[in-house]
Amino acid sequence: MDEYVIGVDLGTSSVKVSAMDRKGQIAAQESYEYPLHQPQPGYSEQDPADWVKGATSDIKRLIEDDGLPAESIKAVSYAGQMHGLVLLDAAGKVLRPAILWNDTRTTKQCQEIEAKLGHRFIELTGNRPLEGFTLPKLLWVKENEPAIWQRAASFLLPKDYVRYQMTGKQGMDYSDATGTVLLDIKKRQWSKELCDTFDIPLSMCPPLMESIDLAGNISADYAQQSGLTTATKVFAGAGDNAAGAVGAGILQPGMVMSSIGTSGVVLKYEADANNDYHGAVQYECHAIPGTYYSMGVTLSAGNSLNWFKHHFATDIDFNTMVERASKRPLGANGLLFTPYIDGERAPYADADIRGSFIGVDNMQTRDDFARAVMEGITFSFRDVMNIYQQNGQDFETVVAIGGGAKSEFWLQLQADIFNKEVVALTNEQGPGLGAAMIAATGLGWFTSLQECAKAFVHFGKHYLPEEKAVERYNSLYEIYRQVYGQTKQMSHQLLQWRRA
Repeated sequence: MDEYVIGVDLGTSSVKVSAMDRKGQIAAQESYEYPLHQPQPGYSEQDPADWVKGATSDIKRLIEDDGLPAESIKAVSYAGQMHGLVLLDAAGKVLRPAILWNDTRTTKQCQEIEAKLGHRFIELTGNRPLEGFTLPKLLWVKENEPAIWQRAASFLLPKDYVRYQMTGKQGMDYSDATGTVLLDIKKRQWSKELCDTFDIPLSMCPPLMESIDLAGNISADYAQQSGLTTATKVFAGAGDNAAGAVGAGILQPGMVMSSIGTSGVVLKYEADANNDYHGAVQYECHAIPGTYYSMGVTLSAGNSLNWFKHHFATDIDFNTMVERASKRPLGANGLLFTPYIDGERAPYADADIRGSFIGVDNMQTRDDFARAVMEGITFSFRDVMNIYQQNGQDFETVVAIGGGAKSEFWLQLQADIFNKEVVALTNEQGPGLGAAMIAATGLGWFTSLQECAKAFVHFGKHYLPEEKAVERYNSLYEIYRQVYGQTKQMSHQLLQWRRA
């Protein structure tokens, strides 16, 4: 009988579950969408029960509809949307809707953290206090919902809550723990200094695990719900960016990942925690035990293009929109777009900046606007890559995953704007592949994630920068870099006016 591992990819809009065999081939996949709730501007929440319902529905369909025998599913692991706060009471019950990674209500709490600790916070965590992280969310609940805070006994991140419902055991892997900014990144333990400073009981922080550690087995209760057996092993998993890096083969120095999903990520492998970017990019523990990665995030990457299509190109499909954009001149006839429609994280930690089109005239078409959006997203990634180059951390190859890897035009666009070789994957499955690789390695099918990658990760076509396009984009990028500084004050004033 064939044997399989399952990777659960818990995203912001849906959960996708993939069953893979020992050769890294997909045996079956299922997905389930769930709602996102935004009750006020800047708020972003979900019901954790929806994640569990979706993952369970997917697993049941793998067994019942796709015909995978339950006893052939040997292990489960996870990739999860990062930073989201799930507060639990002493009985393990959810106290309020989860506050997600793209929620920006916590500016005041971030300012409080900065005022109390300044650079010491970066020394401890490797990161600046940003609205997306979990600690500011904890402080927001503490300050604004004291009755709920009084009942809070522990907290988990999204994928950890799903794993808890499958095993009955709470815990968190190091990659997601660093994203809470409550972890001492060099000591790799919860920071008592941070907990004491902000009056957060250390007991609220869950037990820590490596991504490939055994977290337990499927519980009898969950086996009855899902159809899995209690012999199925469950491994800790990783935050979606760490899992995405595993699935993209970012497992050694000299490689950078460019991931265009709802948000966008530029991620670089780091052998240790000693590179000091002064908080300009995030620093996180990797899914590979004892290693790290750094990353810069564009809050609205693919989301910017989805927003444009939803409002201005509903009469054509996505592929047609991209194809038409590719036919327009480089630089979209002098039109620039900055993808700050939900604020920005790197290199500008600014929750109140907003996007803009610059250079609009009556010669441009809708297709120019679509191209400008794609170029603007890619320029925002170059902003992050500049941070590495300015700190002497250059790289040779960019591995593209996500929406930006599904179009040859966009892959070449990245090569030209980054002036780097860009390579796509032939079996690109994003964080879900990384989750399956974690399960396979934890199970002992492979001795390491690097060894697993030889079987599971397959690189495809390489895209090389074209000299003339590089020259043109370099000059356009110098104009793009000025837009943030020129529009920052106006963006803040407009947002204040809107809130008044």
